[in-house]
Amino acid sequence: MSTTSDSFDQNFGLKQALNRLAADLGNAETLKQIVSCAFGYAFVISAIIVEETLNDRAKAMDERKACPECGSMLESKGFEPRRIRTLIGVVAWKRRIWRCPKRCEIGQTAPFDEALGIGPNQRTSEEIKELACLLAVFVPYGIASMLMTALVGVKACSTSIWEWVQIYGNKAVSKLEGELKLLSEGQFPDRAEMDEKVSKLLMAIGGDGVMVPFRPNGGSPEGKARWREVKVGIFARLGRKVTKKGREVKIVVRKRVVAVLGTIDEFKARMALMSEKEGLSEEQSAVWLSDGGKGFWSMFNEAFSKKAIGVLDFYHAAQNVWKGARAWLDGRTRAARKWFADARGKIREGDVSQVLRELKDEPDTERLSPEDRRTLENLIAYLETHKEHMDYDKFKALGLPIGSGIVESTCKWLIQQRFKGVGMRWSEKGFRTLLHLRLEWVNEGFDDLFSASPN
Repeated sequence: MSTTSDSFDQNFGLKQALNRLAADLGNAETLKQIVSCAFGYAFVISAIIVEETLNDRAKAMDERKACPECGSMLESKGFEPRRIRTLIGVVAWKRRIWRCPKRCEIGQTAPFDEALGIGPNQRTSEEIKELACLLAVFVPYGIASMLMTALVGVKACSTSIWEWVQIYGNKAVSKLEGELKLLSEGQFPDRAEMDEKVSKLLMAIGGDGVMVPFRPNGGSPEGKARWREVKVGIFARLGRKVTKKGREVKIVVRKRVVAVLGTIDEFKARMALMSEKEGLSEEQSAVWLSDGGKGFWSMFNEAFSKKAIGVLDFYHAAQNVWKGARAWLDGRTRAARKWFADARGKIREGDVSQVLRELKDEPDTERLSPEDRRTLENLIAYLETHKEHMDYDKFKALGLPIGSGIVESTCKWLIQQRFKGVGMRWSEKGFRTLLHLRLEWVNEGFDDLFSASPN
């Protein structure tokens, strides 16, 4: 028993609409029918009010202006109708059309349309596009299309939603590229506004990579998927809360993320931009969290080592130690499991030097296969490289996290949940635009993309 703006004659006017609503509500029996009826009429009544408002404003905006090309005063062609699809249904109004008497190339102009922020051939309002793009940020285009119809009664095919994502995703890309260019020229961005208490919280920074399947031939779906790494970074302010069991745990109070399908240098530039926005300085209490990826640690040493304490993910370190134990002592033996447990405990207590001595003092490496010997040598090099990043007892005493779970979970909810569904394979263009919309949503810049019509 739903009444919609598509099935109701809006020419009745507001008073008639309210009278009809009262009559239909009187005939409704169940709560569901009553709510459904009222919900449908809400769109109808809203559309009537919007149309009356638009017509009144269009009449008030009637100033005659000069042609921007020749300077002649424009001549009126009278009031012409305009219709556009919105979240409350199709709304129609009349506004004055102007043209140059000398037939300059400006053609016909509708100043009121420009004031409303709508283009000459635009048929769909911005709030529909924004809602469709928001849904596409979370779910596949086909599902976004179905949700639009089910939730707000607006039909938008998956192709249209894809096209809107390209428009606003490219707008987000252009915005980022402009900020990166200014930063490269020495112009620093404005610091993000945040509560003073939040700004003083511990900042956790980190980077990691996640593989995404791409189409091997650009837009063509044919061929075997090509896996490429997307680099992901996060800047998070960490607070604390006490659980019901009285245990104090860290929570993310604020987060900002970056991501790029590109080189480590491109990732580094995005991380530098975000660090400026988030106010990272040598005075800010900060920690860098990452696994053993050489590119990320190289970036840390170059850009963040003077501003943050570097912490190697403890669990990643333990995995590497187990690989060494398995190669050295055969992972199936009790000796391997016992040595690993002892070594893991020593590393947790910050005694990496003792573990290194035990590995280096092993006299019987000749019995190992070349592959196992290389594994052991790689472990020793790994521990020596990250020794200062594994002082876990000191880190715990300072209240720092020793796991990079915050970074790994970011890779999961930012990339894997949306881009690694069953059967998904992406073109670079389609991935890039949607990724940047997703980033804008996380970083609270999504609404700004829709504040005015795109060019």
